[in-house]
Amino acid sequence: MILPGNTLGMLGGGQLGRMFTVAARTLGYRVLVLDPDTGSPAGRMADEHLHAAYGDAWALEQMATRCAVVTTEFENIPADTLRTLAGFIPVRPGAEALERTQDRAREKAMIQSCGLDTAPFRVVTALDEVESAFAAVGGPAILKRAALGYDGKGQIGVDSAQAARDAFDQLGQVPCVLERRLDLEREISVVLARSAEGETLCYPVAENIHRHGILHMSIVPARIPGEMAEAARRAATHLADALDYCGVMAVEFFITTAGELRVNEIAPRPHNSGHYTLDACVTSQFEQQVRAVCGLPFGDTRLLSPVVMVNLLGDLWAGGEPRWAELLDHPGAKLHLYGKSEARPGRKMGHFCVLDDDPEKAIADAETLFAALEPGS
Repeated sequence: MILPGNTLGMLGGGQLGRMFTVAARTLGYRVLVLDPDTGSPAGRMADEHLHAAYGDAWALEQMATRCAVVTTEFENIPADTLRTLAGFIPVRPGAEALERTQDRAREKAMIQSCGLDTAPFRVVTALDEVESAFAAVGGPAILKRAALGYDGKGQIGVDSAQAARDAFDQLGQVPCVLERRLDLEREISVVLARSAEGETLCYPVAENIHRHGILHMSIVPARIPGEMAEAARRAATHLADALDYCGVMAVEFFITTAGELRVNEIAPRPHNSGHYTLDACVTSQFEQQVRAVCGLPFGDTRLLSPVVMVNLLGDLWAGGEPRWAELLDHPGAKLHLYGKSEARPGRKMGHFCVLDDDPEKAIADAETLFAALEPGS
C-alpha cells in the first residue's frame, strides 16, 4: 500500500484532476500535477504544478523520481508517456488500457470481443469507404472521429451516403466510426473502481440526460428495472476485467425502445455522471480513485440519498455571473465550481447536486434551480 505522506502524480490538470487532488490532500497525500496549462484547475490545488508538455523529458523525470504512483484524469494522455513512467513507478491505469479506449474503432471492437452489444457501426478511413459503410449501417447515423472526440465534438449526424461523405470531408478525412443512431428509451452509466488485484466495486447506476451532446443531468438511482441495472453493472465489470484496469472508470450504455442494453463507450477515468458521489455516497469516486491507485481497501459506495446532478456550462456566464442566491438558499443543494478563469460556451465550469428523499422532487427542484441561475431570469 502507498500510504499518506507519499506524493501522487496526476497527468492532466482539468476538473477531474482537481477533485482527485482535493481528495488526495484530504487523505494526507501530496500531489504533483503535470499539465501544460499554467492556470489548470488541478495545478492550482496541487502541492506542485509542472507546466510542461506530457512528453517533456525533464517533467517525466521529476514525476518518476518524486511520485510513488501516477494516474490520469483524461484518456488522451500519450501512451508513450505512460510507458516511460511505468519503467520507474506504478502507472494506474496502464498504457494498454488507455490505448484501447483512446480510439473508438479499437474500443468498439474490444467491446464486441467481450460478447457485448454496441450500436451497428463501420470504420471509415478513406472517402471511398463512406458509401459502403453507410449502406451497411443504415440511417440515420452519426459519423464520429475515431480519436480526440468528446462532449459532442468531432461528430456529425448524417441521413444519407452523400451527407456522410460531406461529414467525413468536414472532419478532415481522419479515421472515423459511422454508427447507427438508435431509438433510445434512455441513457445510463456505471462508475466503478477496480484494484490492481482485480477487485471491483460499482456505484449505483446513473440515468443521464444530454443536451447538444453534453451531459446536462444525472439522476440517481436510475429509473430502470433492477435487472437492467444489474446487467449494466455486470457488463461494466466485464469490460474493466478485459482491460486489466486499475483505477476508477465509467461505462456509458444505451437502453433502446426495444429494451436492449447496448454499450456506448468507455471512459478510463472518473466520470461526469459520477460527480453525484461527492455529496450522495459514503465514498466519492475521487477518494475511490486515490484508494484504487494506492492499493488501499475500497470505501463504501452506498447511496445515502437520491440525488440529481446538473452540469454548469460556460453558456450560463454569457450575460454575467450566474444568480447563485436561490441555489445557495436551497438546503439540499450543493454547489461545486471548478476555478476556471474563462467561461466559454460548452465548457464545464461546475456542477450542482440536489439531494432529497423523494427522487421526483429532487428532479423538479434541480430543474427550477437551474432555470433560476441564468442572469436576468
